Amino acid sequence: MAGAGKVFATLRNHWKKTTFGVCLLSWGGNWLYGKHCDNLLRRAACLEAQVFGNELIPSNMPLKKATVFLNPAACKGKARNLFEKNAAPILHLSGLDVNIVTTDYEGQAKKLMELMENTDLIIIAGGDGTVQEVITGLLRRADEAAFSKIPIGFIPLGKTCTLSHTLYPESVNQVQHITNATLAILKGETVPLDVLQIKVLVPWASENQSSSLFQYI
Repeated sequence: MAGAGKVFATLRNHWKKTTFGVCLLSWGGNWLYGKHCDNLLRRAACLEAQVFGNELIPSNMPLKKATVFLNPAACKGKARNLFEKNAAPILHLSGLDVNIVTTDYEGQAKKLMELMENTDLIIIAGGDGTVQEVITGLLRRADEAAFSKIPIGFIPLGKTCTLSHTLYPESVNQVQHITNATLAILKGETVPLDVLQIKVLVPWASENQSSSLFQYI
């Protein structure tokens, strides 16, 4: 009892340090718990994706090809790590033939999209700006009518992704946003969205000099 009294007296005499220590321990405990919950989300998503990967396909049927347009600059340069940690394992476990195309500068996704070869699935991994770039590149293709039938998936990696909150309002944190979005792509869950194209044509400009703006409405 005497020892406990001394400890209590010490804590009382140094109440500022005690308060700081309690707050630090509380913050550390919450941080560790959050990391644990994130790991559980990743594990559950990987197990669900593995079910798709274990499905048998005929020997004469090729693997379904998925082309991922990854913008590593999204989320202040954290997008690549977010993708590799939360989305890439799910995609690879699903049995898809995944081709990851990384953009190096703003606007490159438009050009890459115009040059893209045949694929069964387009996946945009980035923010709202990356979505606009890929859609713009798609609509600029000469064979846009054929490519417009290809499903487009969106993995939200941007700091603020307006579209992801519209598509996945039940997600409460970034890891859940990413895993839910990736699983929705594997499940083929689709939501029809309108695309608005505005062309400002200057009378003396050629067709190639016209400007376009694409956005979701």
